[in-house]
Amino acid sequence: MPKNKPPVIGKYIDPLVDFAFKKIFGSEPNKDLLISFLNEVFRGRKHIVDLVYNKNEHPGDIKEEGAAIFDLLCTGDKGERFLIEVQRAKQGYFKERALFYTSRLISDQAPKGKRSAWGYNIAEVYLIALLEDFTLEDSPANSYLHDICLCNRDTGEIFYDKLGYTYIELSKFVKAENDLDTDLDRWLHVLKNMSQWDKIPVYLRKPIFEKLFSIAEYTNLTKEEKTMYDSSLKHKWDNKNVLDYAVSTAEAKGRHEEALTIAREMKKDGLPLVQISKFTKLSIEEIEKL
Repeated sequence: MPKNKPPVIGKYIDPLVDFAFKKIFGSEPNKDLLISFLNEVFRGRKHIVDLVYNKNEHPGDIKEEGAAIFDLLCTGDKGERFLIEVQRAKQGYFKERALFYTSRLISDQAPKGKRSAWGYNIAEVYLIALLEDFTLEDSPANSYLHDICLCNRDTGEIFYDKLGYTYIELSKFVKAENDLDTDLDRWLHVLKNMSQWDKIPVYLRKPIFEKLFSIAEYTNLTKEEKTMYDSSLKHKWDNKNVLDYAVSTAEAKGRHEEALTIAREMKKDGLPLVQISKFTKLSIEEIEKL
């Protein structure tokens, strides 16, 4: 497998790298950034005033069950639970994993022991997933924001509005600066592009984004933070290199198998080996063995 070039470190850290995402959105002094982003994600349907960060490791009820590790988990000022995840590559049972995570957050609300006085008064639970390098299956080509809830299949009427899943396919978000109509557009634009810029663009000159860019300056990190970021960035690019190589290898194998199939048919029709080789790019030796 070819070696990947070392990642280039620009003026601003990549907010989608694990360390950087938690540095920017996961610390108490910066929680106004996360509040701003979440309020834009909910697009007026909710207004979060404050939040508290929770531990991102959620243990199972029994030892054998294991723990669920979240990117960020926090509680809003009205008791809502927000689970924020960055998903960098496609995984098996991705939707099922989201259901499992939110189910944990719901079941955890039940008091231990006697439950008669509780009455199943469940707080709201939301998962927000930023999908970096892949898209959802059967997702429309022109749709990057998916707001999922429980609803009546026939009428579309919302059945239960206290459990929601928001999936944002960043690879499909391709708006240019002149097309950024909302602050959610600006947030997604920043998340995708900030690490490539050398200064904050004029159209992002708002206090919340100015704070974001100040926090994200590589030179503002401590020596220890720089080491952690460099390691996290290298891990991201190593994983991308492995994925790219696997995809290119699979594509090459598919093309070769297709060429072999065509060559077999041409050989059955009695066409000259030289002509088959010229058409399929296979060697004479390969064709003779078919």
